[in-house]
Amino acid sequence: MEDSYAFVPIRQAIVSEDVQNIKTFFINEFNQDPEFYVRVPGRVNIIGEHIDYCGYPVLPMAIQKNILLAVASTENKILQLKNTQNNYKPFKCSIDSFKIERPEGKGPEWHNYFLCGVLGALEEIQRNGGCKLKGLMVAISGNIPPASGLSSSSALVSAACLATMHANGQPLQKQLLATISATSERHIGTQGGGMDQAIAFLARQGCAQYIEWDPLRATSVSLPPQTLFLIANSLTEANKAAKSDFNQRVVECRLGCRLLAKVVGREDWKDIQQFSHLQNILGYSLSEMETLTEEYLSQEIYMRSELLSVFQVDSQEFEECLLTPNTRLSESFRLRQRALHVLQEAGRVTKFRQAAQVGDIEKMGELMKASHESLCHQYECSHQNLNDLVAAVGRAGASGRLTGAGWGGCIVALCDSIDQCDNAMRELKKYFAQRPEAEDRNFDDLVFITNSQRGAEVYLNDCN
Repeated sequence: MEDSYAFVPIRQAIVSEDVQNIKTFFINEFNQDPEFYVRVPGRVNIIGEHIDYCGYPVLPMAIQKNILLAVASTENKILQLKNTQNNYKPFKCSIDSFKIERPEGKGPEWHNYFLCGVLGALEEIQRNGGCKLKGLMVAISGNIPPASGLSSSSALVSAACLATMHANGQPLQKQLLATISATSERHIGTQGGGMDQAIAFLARQGCAQYIEWDPLRATSVSLPPQTLFLIANSLTEANKAAKSDFNQRVVECRLGCRLLAKVVGREDWKDIQQFSHLQNILGYSLSEMETLTEEYLSQEIYMRSELLSVFQVDSQEFEECLLTPNTRLSESFRLRQRALHVLQEAGRVTKFRQAAQVGDIEKMGELMKASHESLCHQYECSHQNLNDLVAAVGRAGASGRLTGAGWGGCIVALCDSIDQCDNAMRELKKYFAQRPEAEDRNFDDLVFITNSQRGAEVYLNDCN
């Protein structure tokens, strides 16, 4: 376990091209220099998909692609957002009076994610006794592909939270910032578990992080030095907040957990939402939890009417207490398949960590392949384009799996050598040559090798 999570802004000369570019943009837009910069990385989850919100550990790492902010504070309590990409419209509001919009049937406008982070920071500042709030002028840039499963939205939420806390002189403790950011992103409507925000702040260069919950903690996991991780974009965007698919899976896990808690006689079954919580209460191993699931979640599909009877609740209580706003019309639920994926995936994370520690790359690859198969067939969150990418890298001997929520986005592939990575790249070039929508795209933007990067940082402008 890491010894310290203290987060201290880093003062250093600003020399990188991306910082110089956003500084120039900021000066052109706001007619002054920024006071500081915030960088928050995207992430790739190596293994442990859809289990963080069930309370089980995950194994992500931060990547080179990031969200970058240039920021200056003001005394007028106005929040002004300007994006370097023209397709994202500028936004302006009072920093202590705004509404986060969640339109039905489509993804929220980009600035709403930023507002989530601001709101989380303001709520924390209020809990600490409040202060005279600063307004913010913010320029935003980033190279994390949107809706790609690499945590672009969570990185933006986390960057907004960090910038607001720093501008208002608040303590910048990593665990706290990760928790605030994870909680505040739920204002957008998605019921994530906190992995994206945790790795954004707790990442360390040169290793993945084994992230545990309650309390939040991260342990560095060294990966075999010859391994390379390749990320490939399916060119199928998947916005978690735009549809109900993600929250449907969260709800199915919660319902499955509560049903198991009820059948084993727990009177507090309504309060037991995570399989890990139930496992701890019962003192079971993962294999015993899997046996419990096989025995009592025996149906392929549970209809709403059946669950109303099992839980002895009416339709109104079922919708208000056991579902989310965007799943209240759901009539059927696959509890067994979701539970089995979660429990088996939790086991795969433990085995992957053990394999990495002894350098067993073959075992690591087998576990990644098994993870993808489970996501395809038990969690049903893959996409044909993702499966095709996994098959393409597989022809080169690499082991791929979808990363992120699924339904599109990216895959991550484990390569055991530079030669295998080169062969996987060649297979991917063949694949994208057959995709018309990739014709005008730069291959290096669709496929890239990544290694583990540092977590979020603040750079103070030396000229201030």
